[in-house]
Amino acid sequence: MKPYLIYGTLIAGANAVVTLVLYLAGLHSDPAKLSTANLISLVTALAIGVSLMIVGVRTKRNLTPPTDDFTYGMALGVAVVVSLFATIFSVAFQFVYQSFINPGFADVAIQAQIAAMQAKGVPSENIEKAETFMRMMTKPAVQAITGLIFGIVINVIISLIIAAFMRRKAVVDPTTPPPLATT
Repeated sequence: MKPYLIYGTLIAGANAVVTLVLYLAGLHSDPAKLSTANLISLVTALAIGVSLMIVGVRTKRNLTPPTDDFTYGMALGVAVVVSLFATIFSVAFQFVYQSFINPGFADVAIQAQIAAMQAKGVPSENIEKAETFMRMMTKPAVQAITGLIFGIVINVIISLIIAAFMRRKAVVDPTTPPPLATT
């Protein structure tokens, strides 16, 4: 199996496990605990994603003969494809999660946002308008589309950074004699 698919699947699977653990711990059913769950999800998703993207690029780099360059473009290509698979699989899981596993998740998220707006003193008519928009944006299909778009954009940015550190110059074969000097 290709490193792209392996590491993309591992990233999505690990993030799915984190989501399910947070759900089972009750952090996705209480609006007051949702910000904690979101912080945990963000930090772990970033750590898992970056780590496994690096391992995926390193795996592909190790498959390239040491006498060949592993360029920035090659490293970028691997990181982008790994993150593309991770994003697609993660979005698919989130769709299933919000549609079937925890269909009340959107309501909890909306309640948390309303509570935050009330705490800031936002007028109730503005909250009602915002709630209508939030209800539309938290539907699983809309979440999948926006998750795919933002996931790709964020992962391309991360891939650009990772690729800068994962490129490798070709190693000259030590058994090859140096070229003769000409005068």
